[in-house]
Order: sequence, then C-alpha cells, then structure tokens
Amino acid sequence: MNKSELVSRIAELSDLTKKDAEKALNSTIVAIQESLVQKEKVVLTGFGTFDVKRRKARVGHDPRTGEKIQIPAMNAPTFKAGKVLKEAVR
Repeated sequence: MNKSELVSRIAELSDLTKKDAEKALNSTIVAIQESLVQKEKVVLTGFGTFDVKRRKARVGHDPRTGEKIQIPAMNAPTFKAGKVLKEAVR
C-alpha cells in the first residue's frame, strides 16, 4: 500500500474526503517526525512505539572497492510493533 492508497482507505473508513484524509495523515506524520527530532518517544497504544536510537560510529566496507570506510555515529528512527498489531498480523 502506498500513500495515496492509504489516504483513500482512511477516507473510506472515516467518512472524510480524500483531501481531509490526506491532511490528517500528513499532520500525523509531521507530528511524529517533530517528536522524534526532539528525541521524544511516540507511543500509540496497541499499534506500536516510534523512538530514536543512537548508533555508534563504526568501520564499514565500500562494496565496490572493498575499502574500509568510517561510518559516523548517528541517530536513527526505530519502530517497535505493539501487542495488538503483532497479534493482528499473525
């Protein structure tokens, strides 16, 4: 499912217009992103948790040349599925 299909499904399930559903989805994405930038955890009970984890600097390899390269430390977004979501997918 891509974004436009998700917008259509949201509109269908919530009796919103596609325009309003897209606005709601975009607002949700921005709100989650802003929270993660502030290193705040976003918990959607039953669905899952968005969080930011710190990755340590490490040495990697360039697959084209085999040369060793230094990969800097960075923050990376993570998602952990909640119990309800896990059970629904099973």
